Amino acid sequence: MSQSPEHQRLKDYREFKSNWKHWGPYLSERAWGTVREDYSADGDAWDFFSHDQARSRAYRWNEDGLAGICDRNQYMCFALSLWNGKDPILKERMFGLSGPQGNHGEDVKEYFYYLDSTPTHSFMQMLYKYPQNAFPYEDLINVNAKRGFDDPEYELLDTGIFDQNEYFDVYVEYANADQDDILINIRVVNRSDQDAECWVMPTLWFRNTWSWGYPSGPLNDVVGKPELYADESRIVSNHSAMGTYFLYFDENPELLFTENDTNTEVIRGTPNDTPYTKDSFHRYVIQNDLDAVNPEKVGTKATGLYKEMIPAGQEKVIRLRLTNKAVSSPFSEFESILQKRKDEADEFYAIIQNKKLSDDERKVQRQALAGLLWSKQLYYYDILQWLEGDPEMKSNPKERWNGRNHAWVNMSCYDIISMPDKWEYPWFASWDLGFHCVSLVLVDPDYAKRMLTLMTREWYLHPNGQIPAYEWSFSDANPPVHAWATLRVYKIDAKKTGHYDVPFLQEIFHKLLLNFTWWVNRKDANGLNVFEGGFLGLDNISIFDRSAALPEGGYLEQADGTAWMAFYCLTMMKVALELAKHQPVYQDSATKFFEHFLRIANAMTDCGRKGHSLWDEEDGFFYDALNLPDGNIIPIKVHSLVGLLPLFAVETIEPDIMENMHVFNRRMNWFIENRPALTGKMACAKTPGKESRRLTSILTRDQLKSVLKVMLDEDRFLSDHGIRSLSKYHDKHPYTLKVDDKEFTINYQPGESQSGLFGGNSNWRGPVWFPINFLIVESLQKFHHYYGDTLKVECPTGSGNMMNLKEVATEISHRLCKLFLKNEKEKRPIYGDVKKFQEDPHWKDHILFNEYFHGDTGYGLGASHQTGWTGLVAKLLQQSGGIR
Repeated sequence: MSQSPEHQRLKDYREFKSNWKHWGPYLSERAWGTVREDYSADGDAWDFFSHDQARSRAYRWNEDGLAGICDRNQYMCFALSLWNGKDPILKERMFGLSGPQGNHGEDVKEYFYYLDSTPTHSFMQMLYKYPQNAFPYEDLINVNAKRGFDDPEYELLDTGIFDQNEYFDVYVEYANADQDDILINIRVVNRSDQDAECWVMPTLWFRNTWSWGYPSGPLNDVVGKPELYADESRIVSNHSAMGTYFLYFDENPELLFTENDTNTEVIRGTPNDTPYTKDSFHRYVIQNDLDAVNPEKVGTKATGLYKEMIPAGQEKVIRLRLTNKAVSSPFSEFESILQKRKDEADEFYAIIQNKKLSDDERKVQRQALAGLLWSKQLYYYDILQWLEGDPEMKSNPKERWNGRNHAWVNMSCYDIISMPDKWEYPWFASWDLGFHCVSLVLVDPDYAKRMLTLMTREWYLHPNGQIPAYEWSFSDANPPVHAWATLRVYKIDAKKTGHYDVPFLQEIFHKLLLNFTWWVNRKDANGLNVFEGGFLGLDNISIFDRSAALPEGGYLEQADGTAWMAFYCLTMMKVALELAKHQPVYQDSATKFFEHFLRIANAMTDCGRKGHSLWDEEDGFFYDALNLPDGNIIPIKVHSLVGLLPLFAVETIEPDIMENMHVFNRRMNWFIENRPALTGKMACAKTPGKESRRLTSILTRDQLKSVLKVMLDEDRFLSDHGIRSLSKYHDKHPYTLKVDDKEFTINYQPGESQSGLFGGNSNWRGPVWFPINFLIVESLQKFHHYYGDTLKVECPTGSGNMMNLKEVATEISHRLCKLFLKNEKEKRPIYGDVKKFQEDPHWKDHILFNEYFHGDTGYGLGASHQTGWTGLVAKLLQQSGGIR
């Protein structure tokens, strides 16, 4: 592979020759309203620490900031603060509605875009759109409060605040001159036709490590309280772990200093120990309280105040340099270094990106990858310390010891982790993370592998083998995708580098053996290989909450839960076979997972030999089944992803495996010959297919064709933009289940959720979701590896257009990618009929990566920066873009 300077930096970092990732975008967009900051008895995290409190109250675990960066330990933070002369508060962080405030759950009410980043963060660019008139905080809260589940969200554009283009485009660029030498370029562009005032306050501060009653910091390397002070026109930082840093300003702004400490008078109504508190800059600028800042120009939070009148259509550029070196001429080579890092970023992506991509495809892919890289965050959360409370706490509710996450005292997190969305989901979600890594491996294989390894380390993995889900409930069961993501990253990395990282694969395999055992012991209640698992990340896909007690004390046999476990079995079998190439002893493990797969697959069609099946022969589809205490079993005949997930349980076995791994081959054939009851109703590995491959799959050829007939029907699952999560058939034909006197109904909801289940901000009753679609694409590719051109299906159903399964996979990929790409009308489906997004030259080429997409129109919904798993579009474009 060709090498760029960025590739060399990655190599040097991997070999411990440099520390180019010491600084990065590891600062969250939101730290308020998180579980970590919640010390309440009832677990009401949103109310315990609100957005309104955030400007005055010191965070305990993680900081946040606007377009910010920090070192990897988050000892020192840098971000922007802004004021337009009209807002009631400083713009120090992104505003959004909390979960209870939003009619569809929590929702950021700002417009910002991650435009570029290299994996070492040697160059980064972000854009924030800041209104020039008073930000409509109360309007957004009040109007959304009046709206119900059937109403759309009231967005910032809906307030009209951007109608006259009275806003600033605030571009922030970071370019590293060296590992600990960062050039900061802030460009504020006035997009209105009137002159406008903008106060720009680049702010440097320390995460508060001194107020909680401990003698030292989290790594025991922080001793005493750090200090910032003015030295002529620069700010000097002294920190026991970081050493000395200097923040240089290219002009001479007014330097302001305060402490990153809670304003106890505002928060608790008790006198402050010092007048210099976290909100001092707010009081100084907004309230004209000149005594709010320290006249001695010393503290733990400091800023340079630029008060600029920017002419209509013009811009103001502010340059800074944050470095651990004293520099005599800090800005003498500023532009040349900045341009060099931009050019190196272009060079890096020119090597990475598929040469066949169009300009628009490259733009979308690069922004998707930028979003992934910007969405790293220091995740600091020590459960035992959190439950016990800090020495300085006067009291700590004892209810917490029986509340959220009390069983996870093994967890002690202090790592840079890829987040789903640094505002909406500023905490890791383990199954999201697996999908992140499949795209991250394109640009930073080492980081992708680190993320997957991390989740299996003893300070994350529970002693019982469970992988933590997410901080709102680590004990929830997320779909078991970790093995799949590990194998995919291993393979993609090997293809890129020519090197198979066997120790990486081996280490995770052994930890996943513990996790697999947890699934078998905890989620197969009756030992019949039919799994439950609860909501399994699919939130409100069912007619009732699958994580709660079910009607009449019944239990659910989940087609998706069982399919996920079959998928897990086959992936573990493939991993074991890969490891067996290097150590033959792993053939035993591969055989064991093959056997377990057979038993699970058989259970799908013979549930505990109770005379019923999750496969409906007449409908040609899989359904969940509700088992009632009286012995009655009710199939839940909903056409949803539940019935499509068995597609995932497929793998092919290459002929060289059959030829060279005699132990596995012999034992596999023994099962096939001697356990016909396990293999008679499924596709098994007995018959060679294309290029003599063998197939392991839940679905027989006929079942596969039947499921695909439903899935590829445009009046059911297949939309213009991918596979819907619930069939459109249920739009006119809602499904209702009556159990005794209770009725449970589900209908097609292509957009936002019409219920409050799981917070109301996640809808699996119709929209298109990227992670499931991505696995469908990969599954079809695997089926094609076996069937080749011997199996073709109509795509779309009823069109007469016959495709092999690789072509079907490509067709679905293209439909997904089309969400973001300009169509023949120069419109991007994700932006629907929003004229500003579609036509304005300063908006239309900036891409948002939503959580999910309207099942009919493709309009982006849910979290707006969920580049995490929606960033899979980068991988789809890499493998199938540019070929039409």
